[in-house]
Amino acid sequence: MADIAERPAPRPQNALLAAFWVLGSTASFVLMMVSVRELSTSMSSFEVLSFRSIIGIPIMCLVAWHMGFRNIRTRRLGMHIGRNVVHFGGQWCWVIGITLLPMAHVTALEFTMPMWTAVIAMLFLAEKAKSHRIFAVVMGLAGVLVILRPGLEIVTYGALVVLLGALFYGISNVMVKSLTSDDAPWVIVFWMQVIQLPLSLLPAIFWFEWVWPDWPDAPWLLAIGLTSMSAHFCLARAFQIADATVCIPVDFVRLPLAALVGWLFYAEGVSIWILIGALLIFGGNYYSVWRETRSEVPRAGKA
Repeated sequence: MADIAERPAPRPQNALLAAFWVLGSTASFVLMMVSVRELSTSMSSFEVLSFRSIIGIPIMCLVAWHMGFRNIRTRRLGMHIGRNVVHFGGQWCWVIGITLLPMAHVTALEFTMPMWTAVIAMLFLAEKAKSHRIFAVVMGLAGVLVILRPGLEIVTYGALVVLLGALFYGISNVMVKSLTSDDAPWVIVFWMQVIQLPLSLLPAIFWFEWVWPDWPDAPWLLAIGLTSMSAHFCLARAFQIADATVCIPVDFVRLPLAALVGWLFYAEGVSIWILIGALLIFGGNYYSVWRETRSEVPRAGKA
């Protein structure tokens, strides 16, 4: 009995607050999609990713100066390098997908990521496979299937690239979850910008023709630089508050938002199947967050 009493309590979860942070990440990713779509008409994918880091690094240096440069030191540089190599692969696949497929289709295919994230997190981080978390993932994937109504026509080069990127993102998310035990979210974002700059800049210069941007490109360049930081900071902050299998299903909200933006600005069609799929996704998310919130309230009579 004494051993049980002395056992450390599990880290408290705050699913509702984590959901708000994920929604901030979701809004950032959608704006980033629009920026990529606008810039990719004249720039290569590697150049677009280069400017993301070129704009982000000075901002992160200001943050580091304010927080103290000593605080950016990490004991897990190897994990940061490995995570960013994998994440850069996911980013490149995502950028290519945006240029080949409608925004809603890219987002829908990307939502195979929770399956990989949940499985990897349970295998390597020993996260619990709670029933309502699995339910949210299943409902989300069911919604994606309703939207895509998969057939031979969807198995295109663009679709395969986005699916590969989803796998990379799933691995990256689990590595971020591990890093948050030692490093603050802004430290993770700082190293992301620094490590990924040469990964994108060298191919942009030596393998593709470098195109200097014009003034009309400036707002989109600024947007992609800012959202690349805000998206990952919000996601890392969410992972600090709750398990990966709680955070990732909430990101399904990005699907109807991306569909709406694609319809408004790029005349991309939105069918009834997208709406039905979105309802399935929202239902799973709501149920998962509701169950997690209830589990945070101490039960009466328990000491």
